[in-house]
Amino acid sequence: MALRRRGRRGGGGFGPQEITVKLSIPFVGEISGVWEPVDSEREAAWELYVELATRISVVELGEDEGLLREALSSLYTVFGTTREILRRYGPSVAPRVAPGHVTFGLLAVNVLNLSIRPLLSKWHPLLTAHEATRGDHVDPVSHERRWARTPELREEINTVRGVLLSLAESLNEVAGVGDLITARVPRQAPAEEAVETP
Repeated sequence: MALRRRGRRGGGGFGPQEITVKLSIPFVGEISGVWEPVDSEREAAWELYVELATRISVVELGEDEGLLREALSSLYTVFGTTREILRRYGPSVAPRVAPGHVTFGLLAVNVLNLSIRPLLSKWHPLLTAHEATRGDHVDPVSHERRWARTPELREEINTVRGVLLSLAESLNEVAGVGDLITARVPRQAPAEEAVETP
């Protein structure tokens, strides 16, 4: 999560030459190191950043918001998209690096395997089993919210969300772009409210 800008590539390149990445993965530990991205890693970082910025998986769900099924489905889609990005860019995003260094590939695969995969493996079958008990005249939202394990699953989704936000911060820094996740555009008052009265 802690990022430090070290400078930019000469010749008009985008993004910093080097950042320090620190991702804390619950029950696993910390993945940290220096990332010196090449251009293909910057492009891959942008693609995965856009994926994360536009998914339910990084938006905090309030107690009365959203469906847990949608959140799990969103995380599953992140899995597929990340694999696709890794395949498309190939070995250039996962070069061999010295100890204490990280790459796009190393970060992406570790977040998938150590954070998202365990959540999906545990909770997808449990939620599916609960969904199967819903009667014909019970709406899915009410049924899901009455599940005794709903608070536990929400807590674990929020934990994974924290990991994904930390990854997104690193991807954002490497891609050299503005914040698309937490920045909000100020709303303008409707025209009739904006008119000053004498």
